[in-house]
Amino acid sequence: MKVDLFDFELPEERIALRPARPRDSARLLQVTGEALSDHAVRDLPRLLRTGDVLVFNDTRVIPAQLEGRRGDASIGATLHKRADLRRWWAFVRNARRVRVGDTITFGGGVEALAEDKGADGAVLLRFLGEEPVEVLLHRAGTMPLPPYIASKRSIDDADAADYQTMFAAQDGAVAAPTASLHFTPGLITAIDAAGIARETLTLHVGAGTFLPVKADDTDEHRMHSEWGRIDAATADRLNAARARGGRLIAVGTTSLRLLESAAGDDGVIRPFEGDTAIFITPGYRFKAVDGLLTNFHLPRSTLFMLVSALMGLDTMQRAYAHAIASGYRFYSYGDGSLLLPSPS
Repeated sequence: MKVDLFDFELPEERIALRPARPRDSARLLQVTGEALSDHAVRDLPRLLRTGDVLVFNDTRVIPAQLEGRRGDASIGATLHKRADLRRWWAFVRNARRVRVGDTITFGGGVEALAEDKGADGAVLLRFLGEEPVEVLLHRAGTMPLPPYIASKRSIDDADAADYQTMFAAQDGAVAAPTASLHFTPGLITAIDAAGIARETLTLHVGAGTFLPVKADDTDEHRMHSEWGRIDAATADRLNAARARGGRLIAVGTTSLRLLESAAGDDGVIRPFEGDTAIFITPGYRFKAVDGLLTNFHLPRSTLFMLVSALMGLDTMQRAYAHAIASGYRFYSYGDGSLLLPSPS
């Protein structure tokens, strides 16, 4: 499909630079089939059904944004995918000044050796020394806010908490699963009381989620892979809930992508551990997911393509036009949408 089909005009003032406070006070646009209705995230317990399952991503964002030097050159690195215990692939600013074999010195005396360069321009960094890489990153790194926020204001102490979900448990993401940022302990108590179940999986979100689609046609775009895991017990509970008539509602596109990667053509979710580079565009047949809670995404992005695949491109263009006209806030710190397609 032509990427131009997924374009729309978004005024700059619609980009949220801070989250709603409290988090569950964020607005929520429900799209049911083709119908639109305006709510707040705290309304979720009455918008879902008893027996439904919310599926959260428990990845934890690491301080993956690094600033350093190679000789007299200033180098910026954003880690995006772990290769092993000491090596990470990184998108590097001023990468032409980095050659394989060069050592980059970051803050706090943290050093990394450039071991390789990928076809996409990414650099494979091996962190030197014996301390765990997680310790080094907490010493030298900062939270990797999306470029559409970081370009408009400085990262500060509030972001360390704001850009982390209440479910964060497994270190490894370099971007937050932002749909989960809306949840609070009080909202979870209300969800539990309504008989809505909760499950978690892990998908370590990579910085590739922010990369623009540069191709003219979706067939020419290559997704970056991300590592995820669904254990056998979780897969069994999800399958059992669906067999009882419950709907699986993915909280965030990261949860959705991993569920769809783990499901067979028969709709059964199987244990999964490894990389996924699934790219969902209109025409995709969903196997595991019955709905999606997600934020509002960038024009021409793979994530807007995903929600258009779930709900229909015309429906999502109309929903986004309504959100823009109604003052909804967009992107990582913005408001949310609850997408419930008509049963096929």
